[in-house]
Amino acid sequence: MPRSDERREWLRIDDRVLLEYRLITEQEESSIPGMPPVSDQAIAEAMRKPAADFFAQQGEQLAHSPLLPWMMKVDWLLEVIVKTLAQMHPGGVPIAQIADVNLSGGGIGFNSPRSFVAEDKLSIKVVLPPFTPIDATARVIRSIPLKEGLGYSIATEFVSLSPTDQEHLIRHILQTQAERLRARRNHTS
Repeated sequence: MPRSDERREWLRIDDRVLLEYRLITEQEESSIPGMPPVSDQAIAEAMRKPAADFFAQQGEQLAHSPLLPWMMKVDWLLEVIVKTLAQMHPGGVPIAQIADVNLSGGGIGFNSPRSFVAEDKLSIKVVLPPFTPIDATARVIRSIPLKEGLGYSIATEFVSLSPTDQEHLIRHILQTQAERLRARRNHTS
């Protein structure tokens, strides 16, 4: 099958997820070249996104639950702990950042402040809403400078992804597409 046909083998969506990535050759504890230091705001956004996604998914059922105040307290405490760790070890706390991505069961595309070379291997961690972690190894297909000169558009292909994680990805993509189609239909009605 020609390469251009392979690219369209998977359903794709543009989405906003928590994303962390690094070259396989970089140590996990080291700071990532080209990445800004983790700020309190980045930590707060990273901590709030999964909780907000979960609360939105549960809707009215959770809004009236006696567990809601406790869940919010645990969420706040977790945020305080991560911020404290970041202050104690500046540049030493890798944390997923909220990123706009192009997601499929076969790979992920994202913008990065740093360039990669085709064939580079990346360790990628994605958190799908509300709390589904995905760990994968991906091969860089291309790294193209953005027109604004503010980084690079990175396209990757998964080379190591567990069948369970791939199933989670595909299920998330199908569910997100269905929700968007429903919302579009309801908006035009």
